[in-house]
Amino acid sequence: MGIIESLEKRRSYYSIKKELPVEIGEVIERIEKLTELVPDAFNMKSSRIVVALGDKQELLWNSIYDVFEGQVPREKIDSFKTGAGTILYFYDQEVVKGLQGQFPLYADNFPAWAMQSSAMLQISIWSGLRELGIGASLQHYNPVIDKKVRELFDLPESYLLIAQMPFGGIVKEPDLKEKEDISKRVRIENNN
Repeated sequence: MGIIESLEKRRSYYSIKKELPVEIGEVIERIEKLTELVPDAFNMKSSRIVVALGDKQELLWNSIYDVFEGQVPREKIDSFKTGAGTILYFYDQEVVKGLQGQFPLYADNFPAWAMQSSAMLQISIWSGLRELGIGASLQHYNPVIDKKVRELFDLPESYLLIAQMPFGGIVKEPDLKEKEDISKRVRIENNN
């Protein structure tokens, strides 16, 4: 599968289940390999991943529901909990601060560069999961859940939570995407 096809098949899957079309070991290998391959500025390697599986998957989504004290519908939380797992995306602020100290002329840019690297990692893993026949979606319950997530997984304060990606076997395909007029977003300039 080429990159265009991978990105076309990558969609937000909300109907997911625990059963996967591949072994979980293959999923973990894919996540690790993509984390290794995704580039970042100054080779800072600030991205961090936690993969919640099994009881931790259940505990994570039950805890998210509890933190929001019922403000997020139970059905929505349960739709994520029914997946095989959740990938939690972070960047380590200590790594960023270290590079800010080493390269003061670029200090203001390092947090943005860390976010850019995280975004590249998210789309790479999302597309990589889809190549394995796995559906996922990207959720943003942070910063409300940050403290609870650090407690659940015994993570350092320096880990800044960026996004949550529940994944699982595909129960139902999402509706077709409407085609857009790409000329509204891409402009071509040519001096000839």
